[in-house]
Amino acid sequence: MNMELEELKVKDVMTKEVIKLSPKVTLREARELFGKYKIRHAPVVRNGELVGIVSLTDIQRMTFNDAFGDSELGADQALSDMLTVWQIMKQSPITADEEDSVRKAAEILTHAEFHALPVVRDKKLTGILTTTDIIRTLLKICE
Repeated sequence: MNMELEELKVKDVMTKEVIKLSPKVTLREARELFGKYKIRHAPVVRNGELVGIVSLTDIQRMTFNDAFGDSELGADQALSDMLTVWQIMKQSPITADEEDSVRKAAEILTHAEFHALPVVRDKKLTGILTTTDIIRTLLKICE
């Protein structure tokens, strides 16, 4: 990859095949999808429109297991079945446009408390850009 970071567009480095969630998905279902696809962030889409984003960390914050161990496993499972992604997601997330520079997106992520930006074009979700995507790109540039 012979491009400089300034020249790279978000569309050049983003993940295009995005695992999306419905707001109605339970936390248990979301956690299973995160594990199955080895992802840490998922845009939440309703009727084709981006309405939020949820991270594995958001889901893990809703468990007792870390604090109390297996003794609260039943409570965790019940909570995971009761709560939906809608109830814990970040609504109206900051987004990147496909044509934004990777540098601009990296600056947003550097100053934010999150590690992924849903990517949109004409209000439609087209991908997701994560800090991992940016690091992978930097490694290619350094080769």
